[in-house]
Amino acid sequence: MNIRKTMARVAGVGAVTAAALGLFSTGAANADTFVPLPGGTITKTLTDGTVVTVKLVGESAVISPSMGSTPVHRNAWVSGSAQVELSGANGDVGGKIRPGYVVGCQVNIDGGGTEVGVEAGSDWEGNASGGGTVGGSLSLGPGQARAFYLLDLEAADDFGNEDHTGKNKFKGSHGSVTWADSTIGLSGCGGYAQARAFVQVQVETDNVMSWITLWGQPFSLG
Repeated sequence: MNIRKTMARVAGVGAVTAAALGLFSTGAANADTFVPLPGGTITKTLTDGTVVTVKLVGESAVISPSMGSTPVHRNAWVSGSAQVELSGANGDVGGKIRPGYVVGCQVNIDGGGTEVGVEAGSDWEGNASGGGTVGGSLSLGPGQARAFYLLDLEAADDFGNEDHTGKNKFKGSHGSVTWADSTIGLSGCGGYAQARAFVQVQVETDNVMSWITLWGQPFSLG
């Protein structure tokens, strides 16, 4: 296990990650705002007949007043669960799940976020494209957006060396990743700011490899 800004624990086909748990004040001068989010679902039928359903459930955010006490600092704690179900496949099936968020400063992220390189299938075996990173501490100026990934899982590579990945592997017809109170810390943005969850899923069967991206609803960081 590797503990950085994100703590991740893998058990069976599921992964749980928690980052920098927030202690939420209820005082009037420092009140947090709880934002329930609708999550989402997407279903895709692959060319070999495998039906893939990706769900984002239990999604929420807690928006906190700036720890820096200035308009250019934003803080939020986000929670949710990504779930994948496969049906109708013959033979071995499985895949990988990589959840994350896109954060934008004075930029519209309603269009799917492809401008920051997190479209389906992007750079699965290498570094995050479009400036994507692991961990939610970001510095953005007006008109900028960036993706970050929630997981930082440690495993040995083919040569026994330490390797890190933002993807949780699963075998069989079910897989999931759950996160609780993961931090989004934004600095440098003097205007409005938004964030949006995404779940990238790579599915592998005996005959097909395919990629699916599910987007959550954008929400304001203030």
